Amino acid sequence: MVDPVFRRGRRRREKAGSRANAIDLYRKRKTEVLTGKKLPEKLRSRVVRFSELAADAEAYCKTNNQGQQFDLYRIGRLKEQFGTRTALSPVKDLRDWFDNQEWKPGTYNRYKTTLSLLYRLGTENNKIESNPAKLLKHKTEDNERVRFLNQFTPRETELECLKPHGDEESRLRAVILKNYAEHMPEFEIALHTGMRPSEQYGLDWPRVDLAHNFVSLRKTKTGKPRHIRLSAIALAAFKVLQQRPVNPEVRVFVNIQGQPLRGYKHWFDPAVEEAGLRDFTWYCLRHTFASRLAMAGVDLLTISDTYGAQDNPEDEAVRTSRASSQSGRDGSFGVLFSCRKPERARNRSGRTKCHRYCHRH
Repeated sequence: MVDPVFRRGRRRREKAGSRANAIDLYRKRKTEVLTGKKLPEKLRSRVVRFSELAADAEAYCKTNNQGQQFDLYRIGRLKEQFGTRTALSPVKDLRDWFDNQEWKPGTYNRYKTTLSLLYRLGTENNKIESNPAKLLKHKTEDNERVRFLNQFTPRETELECLKPHGDEESRLRAVILKNYAEHMPEFEIALHTGMRPSEQYGLDWPRVDLAHNFVSLRKTKTGKPRHIRLSAIALAAFKVLQQRPVNPEVRVFVNIQGQPLRGYKHWFDPAVEEAGLRDFTWYCLRHTFASRLAMAGVDLLTISDTYGAQDNPEDEAVRTSRASSQSGRDGSFGVLFSCRKPERARNRSGRTKCHRYCHRH
């Protein structure tokens, strides 16, 4: 047993085994005292729980994240599973829980990012010393997938009220009007603006200009502000929401009691299932918006600006245009935009960017 006296008269006892090892350890500790090095061991350190890290992450998301409602949901799931454990759970336990979830790669990566945020904040706050989430393998996502309304025929249904509706959009609208009529404005705005869920459900009334038919998004996924021109259908949907009990300084999307909505999954996913749509999510409404602009003849650069694509926006617009070209044309979206003149986007070879991308693909 080594019992050296350190600075300020404090004693630290350590087990060293044999007498020779104790002498060597004693000399090492005395040398550390002379060089000013502190003992790395914290013999009476406070136990930090995972729930404490989750609480810090929730406070951070409420202050800094635009899509906080989705982050808070994921943090709640993680806290429900690991909340009573110590902060540094074994990596094997984390990996086993992640692997047992029936998630697509995108969902898996979102939860991994949320978990990494918890541990990163814990490290910054000096509550933990490592981030075990880094050891979880990132999954490859299929970003080439494009799905839009009326791309396929809905499944057969036994409901008599849905049998007259043969296409996906009319079937989905019928279900929403029947079971979730109060959420129809959310559906119309998503379909006719192409906003991301975090942009839509985080929208405040000061960012909506109904007099000039514009929505200004200050915080977007790309980090750049974006302005969206409203169609007549989207404008009418906003006016319906304006009739609900709201505070001019709070969120646009509230329920009929005036409470802010946190998302769409509680009503949209059941509506899609009842309507018989295959492999259709809320993000497919955003793809439908871009697809119909392309089918209406709007140029790719304008679609990219309005769509707010993050990576290789022109390539994404081209991919959406190619995928939707088989479904015909719809002029109802094109009247919102005047096609940009090709001369503004010419490169040194004399070709426009739109021509160059269309020619390449």
